[in-house]
Amino acid sequence: MKARSFLASLRFAVAGLASLVRTERNARIHVAVAVLVAVAAFLLRVSWTDAALLALAIGLVMAAEAFNTAIETLTDLASPNPHPLARTAKDLAAAGVLLTALSAFAVGLFVLGPPLWARLMSGLQ
Repeated sequence: MKARSFLASLRFAVAGLASLVRTERNARIHVAVAVLVAVAAFLLRVSWTDAALLALAIGLVMAAEAFNTAIETLTDLASPNPHPLARTAKDLAAAGVLLTALSAFAVGLFVLGPPLWARLMSGLQ
């Protein structure tokens, strides 16, 4: 196999990311939620450490979605007809995304919850 330059590898990765967002509805939902979380973090002036935790959680969810899409695509290629093992592979990949998204939700709740609650309570007084 021929060695690729870093820029060529980067172009392939960006093309994969563009394909993910263009073709996968759930990836677009994750991106929209990520933008909302980023805006909330900015408006609530979270610490750099908390912002890093949010960025890590967002990155993990997007990576899980990319892996899920790759597994589903390869499964469809290898098993174009319905098969119980193909279904199991797809379900397990989707479970990985769900677990990652639930963990990211918990991180968001822990990081954004207290300052959001404080702001809401100060507005009610």
